[in-house]
Amino acid sequence: MNTAVTPAELLAKYDVPSPRYTSYPTVPFWDEKPLTEERWKSHVQQAFRKTNSKEGISLYLHLPFCEKLCTYCGCNKRITKNHAVESPYLEALLKEWDQYLALFDEKPRITELHLGGGTPTFFSAANLKNLLERLLEKTETTPDAAFSIEVHPNATNREQLQVLYDLGFRRLSVGIQDFDPYVQLIINRIQTFEKTKEIFDIAREIGYTSINGDIIYGLPHQTAKSVRMTIEKVKELRPERIAFYSYAHVPWKSKGQRRYSEADLPAPEVKRGLYELGRAMLEEAGYIETGMDHFALPEDELCIASANGTLHRNFMGYTPRHTELLIGLGCSSISDTGTAFMQNIKEVEAYEEAVHTGHLPILKGHELTGEDMLLRTHIQNLMCRDYTSWDPEELPYFVDALMRLQPLADDGLVEYSNHDIQVLPAGKPFLRNIAMCLDSRLWASKLTVPIFSKSV
Repeated sequence: MNTAVTPAELLAKYDVPSPRYTSYPTVPFWDEKPLTEERWKSHVQQAFRKTNSKEGISLYLHLPFCEKLCTYCGCNKRITKNHAVESPYLEALLKEWDQYLALFDEKPRITELHLGGGTPTFFSAANLKNLLERLLEKTETTPDAAFSIEVHPNATNREQLQVLYDLGFRRLSVGIQDFDPYVQLIINRIQTFEKTKEIFDIAREIGYTSINGDIIYGLPHQTAKSVRMTIEKVKELRPERIAFYSYAHVPWKSKGQRRYSEADLPAPEVKRGLYELGRAMLEEAGYIETGMDHFALPEDELCIASANGTLHRNFMGYTPRHTELLIGLGCSSISDTGTAFMQNIKEVEAYEEAVHTGHLPILKGHELTGEDMLLRTHIQNLMCRDYTSWDPEELPYFVDALMRLQPLADDGLVEYSNHDIQVLPAGKPFLRNIAMCLDSRLWASKLTVPIFSKSV
């Protein structure tokens, strides 16, 4: 172990572009050969028959519209104030769901349902009610089902929250990012603490039992003072979960980020200091770090799952429940059967047109090889449990990975043997780097353009 290495030297060495590993293989390294609709349907049916009665399925609905552009955002979205777009989009989404229903020989059992975006509460209460009632009318829900939605306080009201609650939603994820007015001005997201608290208060009055607060560190012109102030205010709100994310600067992908340059961002060592400050404040307030960038109160389901080793990670992030079949509906949504991935067409109009032709709106897909599934399991273990081990006959798949891990081991970030890998406490900030050592598809690629944000 190299005990002389400093935190600044570690950052300089390991703060490199890397995937977030919500999947393996990651989307840029899916096979170039097209995934046919027939093959994709076969994968869906196989996963459904295998798991529906036991664990149920997960649904993700991408609702892409926002009235204003938040310049930091790297999500697939459409900026418009024309709410006439709501109904046509929802009709296409429901038509896509009907195509999946036609594949099933029994009622799907929904164990997880998440609405993301964009701004899902761009849609009116009436349209959300219409969408969800029609979506769920031919399904069952498992006893422990978790329904959640991402909300922007400036675009959310009591009527929407009540409609969602009446349909089974108990979880909210509230975008906060930073309460500093200057940072908010730069990222074009003016959002007062009072308005945010109003949404927390309404949700708890209605009966929501779990609220997540999203905070971002590393934003342009963000300082230790603004992070400290933001987290002090978040502590007043006392969300059950907190996602404390690193800002992903990808201006080649998200044009809104070109409003500022890298010179406006905190330097790497400053950025890492913002995270350490926030983590210390959250832990002092009773939150426990669960997985990468996530914190939860000890009694929260996510924290319990982390402690008992059942934490799971998928395209929706960390979740306390595992489902092999995740169906994504809406433009750009990604689906996962355990044996294949598929992403929908990204553009709204092209997505709607494809659905109305009677075909699933496939943009691209990937059928996992045996090696993919093996490495996926071990990357998942590292991302969720900081540890993984394998059988002796699997060692040939890890020979190159162990060689790549040696510098990280020398720097005290990880320990490994011929049969396991253990992330050390000092290695937690570099979890993406550690997982990257197992990513054989990334190492076999010949990247010539940037596609990932920095790892730390």
